[in-house]
Amino acid sequence: MRCALLLALLLPALLLTPDASPAEEVPGILRPVIIGGDRDYPPYEFLDKDGLPAGFNVDISRAVAEAMGLKVEFRLGTWSDMRTGLMEGTIHILQGMSYSEERSQQVDFAPHTIVNHAIFGRRGFAPVATLDDLAGKQVIMHRGGIMHDTLAGKGFGKDLILTDTPADGLRLLASGQGDYAVVAMLPGIYIIRENKLDNIQTVARTVFTVRYGYAVKKGNEALLARFSEGLAILRETGRYQAIHDKWLGVLEARRMPWETVGVAVAAVVTPLLLLLIGSMVWTRSLRRQVAQRTESLSMALEELSRNQRQLVQADKMAALGILVSGVAHEINNPNGLILLNIPILRKAQADAGRLLDERYEVEGEFTLGGIPYSRMRQELPRMLEEMQEGALRIKRIVNDLKDFARMEEDAGRSLIDVNDASAKAVRLVEPTIRKCTEHFSTCYEPDLPLVWGHSQRIEQVIVNLVLNACQALPDRSRGIEIFTRHDAAAGKVILCVRDQGVGILPEHLPHLTDPFFTTKRETGGTGLGLSVSAGILKEYGGMLTFESLPGHGATACIELPAAVSDEAGEHTGSAA
Repeated sequence: MRCALLLALLLPALLLTPDASPAEEVPGILRPVIIGGDRDYPPYEFLDKDGLPAGFNVDISRAVAEAMGLKVEFRLGTWSDMRTGLMEGTIHILQGMSYSEERSQQVDFAPHTIVNHAIFGRRGFAPVATLDDLAGKQVIMHRGGIMHDTLAGKGFGKDLILTDTPADGLRLLASGQGDYAVVAMLPGIYIIRENKLDNIQTVARTVFTVRYGYAVKKGNEALLARFSEGLAILRETGRYQAIHDKWLGVLEARRMPWETVGVAVAAVVTPLLLLLIGSMVWTRSLRRQVAQRTESLSMALEELSRNQRQLVQADKMAALGILVSGVAHEINNPNGLILLNIPILRKAQADAGRLLDERYEVEGEFTLGGIPYSRMRQELPRMLEEMQEGALRIKRIVNDLKDFARMEEDAGRSLIDVNDASAKAVRLVEPTIRKCTEHFSTCYEPDLPLVWGHSQRIEQVIVNLVLNACQALPDRSRGIEIFTRHDAAAGKVILCVRDQGVGILPEHLPHLTDPFFTTKRETGGTGLGLSVSAGILKEYGGMLTFESLPGHGATACIELPAAVSDEAGEHTGSAA
């Protein structure tokens, strides 16, 4: 069994071509992802007093690496050096880069937050309100930043005083040099507070707003997709918000006095500590005896469980390999931008609507975007609402995919609806289905009895069968059909996937569920999909059967025993 497991783990590496080194193709697995950042851009990213990477971006990157199983290495330096390193390939990904149209020509972005920039000046200087008011002034900013790009583009280049870091720039301003400094608002407030630069104040807030997040060099979309998926997981689990509150919320929140914290902690911890000591004394002797008798059994069960989860997960990843790059990059990133921008557009539309209404009352009818304003004032909010609803629907579909791909720690049994499981599985592979065929249909028998199983694992089996059917089609004119039925005489619920593909050779039919048997090894097949699927169905008392006529398609059927009425009623009652 260990040999089989080792072969399953090594097989994807063996299938790579001689020129495709896994360490070069998959940074983060066999070699670390080099993450670049600014060494002095607090609270987003900086080197702490011990010279170690710290800040909001660093904690987010560590959490993403943990969620996605990546190895990472941080390199923080001057921002201009980091940008050069990204383009030269010594840095794989920048963890904190502001988006602009010009930069998007060279890099791909996965923004996840908003950064507002402000103008800072010495106390007593004449106030300014916008970036344009800085014309002719000596303006300090850090080299290679988004504001450097922006003001240089406005023709302010000769009046710019460039520093390696925002902190250097604010210290230069505090020393009496330059007229103003343009720095991101939160880093500016943080640097002024930590360095006690009391002669500097915020002159104008939110003069420039940008999207901020990860960036990779063009052509490295796969790595960016993995970080985007990790960000989505952090948002769903609440870790992103916790890290945000730790680093960014602290600039606005009032700190609780240490004395109050100490009293509160002591009041809670003391009784818990006494209870813990008593419990440890009481259980220590029992633990010693139980540990001696169960050590060997626990190790065997743990190894068996770990091997089974790894095998199931390996098959999941093989099935999801077709989907990950498309869903993670082509859906998550642009959909995230849509969800981020629509609320801003709705606010802008509401503000602009008041001005347009005033014009309408004064001037009468006029056109907006080629449509009469009296109609557009009704249609525009509805269109924005429909766009947001569509983006949220995309997000729900991607969440279904993440739930499907997540490692199952507890695969217990419950009563499930095979029709519902099939619908979820089809939703997961819908992009692949549309790509492979123009003729896809489902026919679900109503009032189908429930079966015992685990919803995600049954969905996994259905996904495997549908993907196999897609791969069997020679062109998009051939079709795929999924149908369910209840065999009352045999007490079985049956789901079949029928394709009009090339069919299966008779000599291959008996071996389809054998481990590592595959007819698609040259395209990356592992031979684990149908073997694992058959094992899942066997665990729930079911089976997997195949029928095929070469050249005329194939039919794969899942058969599961229907739960009898007493069992279903008892389960429902106990759950209530």
